[in-house]
Amino acid sequence: MAIIDQNSPSKFTATVEYPYLPTGRIFHFVPLDDPFMIAAKQAAEDKVACSWWPTGAVLVKEEKIIGRGSNAGRFVPLCPRYKNNCPTGTGYELCLNECQQTSHAEVAAIDDAIALGADPAGADLYLFGHWWACENCWNHIIKFGLKRVFLVENADQIFTREKRIALMKEIELRLAKQENVRPQDIKWII
Repeated sequence: MAIIDQNSPSKFTATVEYPYLPTGRIFHFVPLDDPFMIAAKQAAEDKVACSWWPTGAVLVKEEKIIGRGSNAGRFVPLCPRYKNNCPTGTGYELCLNECQQTSHAEVAAIDDAIALGADPAGADLYLFGHWWACENCWNHIIKFGLKRVFLVENADQIFTREKRIALMKEIELRLAKQENVRPQDIKWII
């Protein structure tokens, strides 16, 4: 676990304990209405299939979006990681096996930039829907030379496990009543 003071270009004073943060790396923070964070939110909402943690990312270089990604895959209304009570940062094999999710939003945005012929080196990544990035995502971020990772201000308070558990319980009730659950029903409410 890494602990970091959220002092960055924004006005944070709280200390957050991240499940993973590479040595020498920090998160940067922007308001929810930052244009690139709005684009990351849109990426999450346009293609998201992950009912547990809908996340979107955009890669920005020279003030232009060069790649977009989300936790895409096959939509499963009740997340298998939730059903199996997986701790934070674990159970990703369920994402692949049950939801056919092949990457997180961060990796998908990098892959999208490369597929579009852009060089991700030196780009910034804006991540909506999460308060940290897993080790695999950080490995890609570092491997492809991304400069900074931006999160929403107060991301650790906005994107919480408690909020997702409450939503999963609501979805369980809806499914028990044989109600339809659609991908747009699982978006973050902010």
